[in-house]
Amino acid sequence: MPELACGDADSGNLIVEGDNLLALKALLPHYGGQVKCIYIDPPYNTGQDERDDEGKRNGWIYNDNVASPQMREWLGKVVGPEAEDLTRHDKWLCMMYPRLKLLKRFLRDDGIIFASIDDIELASLRLLFDEIFGVANRVGTIVWKNATDNNPTQIASEHEYVLCYARDKNKLPKEWKSTSLAVKTKLLDMGEQFVRDHADQEQRQAEYTRWYRENKSQLWPFEDYKFIDDGGIYTGMRAVHNPGKEGYRYDVLHPTTGEPCQQPMMGYRFPEETMRRLLDEGRILFGENETKLIELKVYAKDYRAKLSSLFELDGRIGTNEIKAIFPESKRPFDFPKPIELIEELLSFTTSGGDIVMDSFAGSGTTGQAVLSLNKADGQRRRFVLTEMKSSIAREITAERVRRVSEGYSRGRARIPGLGGGFHYATVGKSLFAANGHINSEVTFAEMARFVWFMETGTPLASKRPSSPLLGVHEGRAVYLLYNGILKDKSTGGGNTLTSPLLAELPPHAGSKTVYGTRCLIRPERLRGLRLAFKQLPYELKVAR
Repeated sequence: MPELACGDADSGNLIVEGDNLLALKALLPHYGGQVKCIYIDPPYNTGQDERDDEGKRNGWIYNDNVASPQMREWLGKVVGPEAEDLTRHDKWLCMMYPRLKLLKRFLRDDGIIFASIDDIELASLRLLFDEIFGVANRVGTIVWKNATDNNPTQIASEHEYVLCYARDKNKLPKEWKSTSLAVKTKLLDMGEQFVRDHADQEQRQAEYTRWYRENKSQLWPFEDYKFIDDGGIYTGMRAVHNPGKEGYRYDVLHPTTGEPCQQPMMGYRFPEETMRRLLDEGRILFGENETKLIELKVYAKDYRAKLSSLFELDGRIGTNEIKAIFPESKRPFDFPKPIELIEELLSFTTSGGDIVMDSFAGSGTTGQAVLSLNKADGQRRRFVLTEMKSSIAREITAERVRRVSEGYSRGRARIPGLGGGFHYATVGKSLFAANGHINSEVTFAEMARFVWFMETGTPLASKRPSSPLLGVHEGRAVYLLYNGILKDKSTGGGNTLTSPLLAELPPHAGSKTVYGTRCLIRPERLRGLRLAFKQLPYELKVAR
């Protein structure tokens, strides 16, 4: 049950604290087959992915018990003899494999999954996806250029990857279109009209400014494109500024005053020769005098109109974004993904009330991206986030989404909220104990939801089932004998199928499936009754 709520209680958004393997198992009966898009940013296995409570890096940490009987058995069967001496690489693969298997079960038939990764585990992750999702469902790989590396090296590493796979590629539309494309087309048409009708630049800008002010509220994501010239409608972006560590230092002279323009706090992003080229091309915008920071001219016609396999965005922007939300912390979170990256993926692949899942939620970028997109385009997307570390889940993931949802202060400025909200829950117990047996604390209702989903692949309609007859699916009745549901009326506390107990079950004229701990009825009689018995917990398998 949710522990707390923030904002709109009916938003449908959920943040779960707990190991994502356990969290996914708990969420499967509720969200299986319903998620449109999954984005994950798993540990890159660099050896420096995580920090401990003292701030020291110690690699990624997951609670998978490699020494447990079922894990050792799985390793021996699936990974092979080399599992006896697990390396960091092998452990990473063993961590990812069961999580990807579960994530696939959450996707709708037309669902897709994105996964960020770098060179260290790219090949391995791609092979895992090929095995679990199938090569035929590989949609593509995005190369994300996210930094400029000026350190001496043989090959400068300046990019990462985003893998994309489908639940069933045949169910995807032939073309992904961003919700912003219609606005872009309209804006470009208006720009051409203003250029054609007004040869005088001053008059053209005045007429466009009037139109822009009347329509600004409908122009997302082009609400800042308030200028026009012979090349069309454009805006100024501070993409010439270095967003992270110290950049380049040199003077850029103001064309009117002749004085050096104020330099960005962290210097310029480009070397001086690149800046000279941008100046020659007329791509640099100046303020009225040298006290205003220069900006890069970006035309609306150059705005991305397709989900390209090449994507350029400075990854250090993500650090600046979260620092702005948590000004009280010098290092809120290491290597957060930029909001724009997630928005880009979601804007092309989700709409309406689609569910977006992130099982490695970390800093909560995915949650903010969903709220930001909904605010901009009026859709009703919902998110489900899971984060294993309690300190991060509560103090970073949930707190970030709360602040951007309700609004927060940045210096003297008040940043308005994006709206929405979320419920927050914790994973209290696993369905199965370490020895593979059912956890004794699991209630009938919890087991019923799990059994029904495993058998049918659909969520159980009743939130509080109180009968051994869980329901009828495609003509077959599904029964569960567990936790004394029949008030100990028969052998084994009502969990063993016997002839007297069978007479106590709610009737069904068609075929039946009964889950229980044992069956004392002869197989030939079961066949005559059109009844299939499945033993708990060994025959709990997810329906395909």
